[in-house]
Amino acid sequence: MKVTRHAGGLVLVVWSVLAAVLAAQGQEPFTPVVGQEGKDVVWVPTPPSLVEKMLDMAEVTPQDFVVDLGSGDGRNVVAAAKRGARALGVEYNPDMVELSRRNAAEAGVGDRATFVQGDMFEADFSKATVLALFLLPDNLRRLTPKFLDLQPGTRIVGNTFGIGDWLPDATERSEDNCESWCTALLWIVPAKVEGVWRLEDGDLALTQSFQMVSGTLTAEGVATPIVDGRLRGRDISFAAVGAAYTGRISGDTMSGTVTDGSASRAWSAKRAPR
Repeated sequence: MKVTRHAGGLVLVVWSVLAAVLAAQGQEPFTPVVGQEGKDVVWVPTPPSLVEKMLDMAEVTPQDFVVDLGSGDGRNVVAAAKRGARALGVEYNPDMVELSRRNAAEAGVGDRATFVQGDMFEADFSKATVLALFLLPDNLRRLTPKFLDLQPGTRIVGNTFGIGDWLPDATERSEDNCESWCTALLWIVPAKVEGVWRLEDGDLALTQSFQMVSGTLTAEGVATPIVDGRLRGRDISFAAVGAAYTGRISGDTMSGTVTDGSASRAWSAKRAPR
């Protein structure tokens, strides 16, 4: 057996030697069983076609850092690493962690796919640009505050289960050799905009429920409700007084274009002191 200097190759050699040792001792390498109990979830693997659908919806690129919480056999992480992304799996079962490392090595992505043993509720995933998950509704509910503290524009993709009252930004099904657990959901972490924003000629008072925005635009003492308010990461859009506003949030400022009929002009606002 030839040993290479490539990190993934070295890991693969180690796993091959370990498998040979276990076989010589009459022990079989760990093999997971669908439905086996875990700390917070039972293990049910996401079908391969849905894994790819989820990563497609998240538009994963080599610039991304993808994290899977409760990563099981590592399939989401390995698939993301195959796309050139850096990827991390957090898994409580140490046997699953070792299996995931072996799977990553066999796929040739051991240098980009990392697995750690730990509790997903205690994990620091604040640097993730994409979360690829298959968790139960209660797990997702408990993690929601951390999800909303991620950088605006972070993409979260999940299998089948929703995140409480947070409506997905997109939902798609995989029809490619998928018999169960075939629905992928995408959420894009919205910027936090609730509060009052000062425009040059008035105030914009916003109320926010995840990516949905409502409120009033007040000018010359007249308050007009805004409609169709929505966030997509840092991008905001809404309509008021017959005009369509689009803009982008950067810290405590937002700016963009307002279109009224065929005329367009720039607009900007600053967050009022709280």
